[in-house]
Amino acid sequence: MRSGNRAPRKRLVDVAHTAGVSKSIASRVLNGDPALLVRPETRERVLRAASDLGYRPHAAARGLKRAETGALGLLVPPLTNPVYVRIIRGAFERALERDFVVLLVEDVDPAQAERTASRLVQAGRIDGLMIASARPGHPLLRSVRRDRVPHVFVNRGVARSGRNVVIDEAQASAAALAHLLQLGHTRIGHVAGPRALDTAKRRTKGFVEAAAAHGLEIEVAEGDFGESGGATAAHDLLGRRPDLTALYTSTLSQAVGVYHAAWELGLDVPGTLSLIGYDDMPLAEYLRPPLTTVRTPLAELGAAAVDALVDQLLGAEPRDVVVGAEPEVVVRSSTGEPRR
Repeated sequence: MRSGNRAPRKRLVDVAHTAGVSKSIASRVLNGDPALLVRPETRERVLRAASDLGYRPHAAARGLKRAETGALGLLVPPLTNPVYVRIIRGAFERALERDFVVLLVEDVDPAQAERTASRLVQAGRIDGLMIASARPGHPLLRSVRRDRVPHVFVNRGVARSGRNVVIDEAQASAAALAHLLQLGHTRIGHVAGPRALDTAKRRTKGFVEAAAAHGLEIEVAEGDFGESGGATAAHDLLGRRPDLTALYTSTLSQAVGVYHAAWELGLDVPGTLSLIGYDDMPLAEYLRPPLTTVRTPLAELGAAAVDALVDQLLGAEPRDVVVGAEPEVVVRSSTGEPRR
């Protein structure tokens, strides 16, 4: 019989796909790994899939010493965003506690990031993936669903995915508003992030809704998450509403841009314009004046993402996680009472 007429040999990845588990979990079940903690029904699914498919390990592969990768992938936005340093640190530390390491993939180009992550999965280099990139319609979203890769979304929400690990950003924005109201501000603007990004939408929604509950209407201008986005949005807001006495930015980088715009417009911070930013970084203390910020549990977010993903690898069902630590307003010199 010609080899071209033979049915293709079933591979370990076929068993994993049929059983709905990762390749590494299928391998450890079939090899009888005593350290593997999975539900009995998960183990049974793997064994039944191997039997139904007629899976037989390749002779050469049996001769190799194959160990679980013990590695998790973490896809992050470009590392120029300082926020992700703390998320990464939290993920690295928790992964070590759970006997895993983290491989970092930087999402500079979506297609390249998708190829890199897919190669890591297909080559058996990682057991699962944490996706922290906020790009809408990212090609990786399709591939992880198609290939049944264990994954979670970090600091972003994907509707109906049931595997989002996020901070309560609405609560953080409400804390920023409460600080400004306590100082006596009622004419307030918001420098929002790009509306296509889930994180930006949640921050803006929380701020606007909290203001509406106090009978206030917020002026909003959109900009990218960087310094230039903050400067452009501030010029837009203050050009439309020069009477605004306070601004809230979606990122610390945007706040740096607002400082620049205020200098260009001859405005004093906080004398004529109070400024508060989302996310607290060491840089905030060294700006002039030092920036008031909302501190959020970023390291805890990274740790929670690792826990949610590792639990999946151990047979748990995916779940949404909201990191529950209270946001904290770190009051510095960039906010004050409005001038009468």
